Amino acid sequence: MRSSTPSRLGRRVSAVGLGTWQLGADWGDVSETDALDVLAASVDAGVTLFDTADVYGDGRSERMIGRFRQENPDAELTVVTKMGRRAPQDPANYTLDAFRAWTERSRRNLGVDTLDLVQLHCPPSPVFSSDEVYDALDTLVTEGAVAAYGVSVEETAQAMTAMEREGTASVQIILNAFRLKPLDEVLPTAAERGVAVLARVPLASGLLSGRYDETTTFAENDHRSFNRHGEAFDQGETFSGVDYDEGVEAAREFSALAREQGLEPATAAIAWVAQLDGVTSVIPGARNAEQARANASAGEVDALPSSFTDAVRDLYDRRFREVVHPRW
Repeated sequence: MRSSTPSRLGRRVSAVGLGTWQLGADWGDVSETDALDVLAASVDAGVTLFDTADVYGDGRSERMIGRFRQENPDAELTVVTKMGRRAPQDPANYTLDAFRAWTERSRRNLGVDTLDLVQLHCPPSPVFSSDEVYDALDTLVTEGAVAAYGVSVEETAQAMTAMEREGTASVQIILNAFRLKPLDEVLPTAAERGVAVLARVPLASGLLSGRYDETTTFAENDHRSFNRHGEAFDQGETFSGVDYDEGVEAAREFSALAREQGLEPATAAIAWVAQLDGVTSVIPGARNAEQARANASAGEVDALPSSFTDAVRDLYDRRFREVVHPRW
């Protein structure tokens, strides 16, 4: 699988990683056995980056990764975790003492002395421009609690603000065929400054797999049921914020484009994002080993033609730009 080493991150990571939100919560139930199988299948397929957070299952996702690491000490892995959503979303809560407590808990969950990379987990916008916040993050590096830090964002403007800071090693942002705004400024700036870009939600919560239709239902504890309009957290995290029925129709168009390339829709969706200039790693989730292997295979896909990108841009412009572009 292709890989890269952004200068600020200083680690070589695979072009396709693994998002592990679903191993903790909000995607229906995933058993412990299935979770470990997903991790193992991903590593066997060449994945070297796992993305998690302290709130995924109240630490369950971190603990599963920690167990896997303990049982597979020779696995080459970079584990990215996130912090900040365990407290009320008040900028005043983003302090050095809080960071120390949150990272100490994550280190225990993951079974490590130093976190590979910790990201602020979609905090309020004022946090991204706070000198005190970055001073505190720098202190965590100096103290050895974390090797590097970055940010996970909802909006491109937040990413741009964070990348002005020399210590920001990574930006995690939603990027897929239904969410193209990061191509305007975020990706070129990240490439210029050596900032790693981790592209999340590459399948628009599964829409771009082409497997859903207007009658598809999801479990009650799946965010695709309870957060379609942003009831629990930012609407953009669920189906990339697009109307579900419109998304189903657009996914049919995308599926046709993928099959013209001889690819399954999900594979094409992940591969296309992974091949964009400035993207370091794409982090799709997987609920079972088969999905994990299929996702990882996207990192081996030959370069897609420019005509494919043109068609994706046309689809976005016609269906989503007016609604999505101004908001995120």
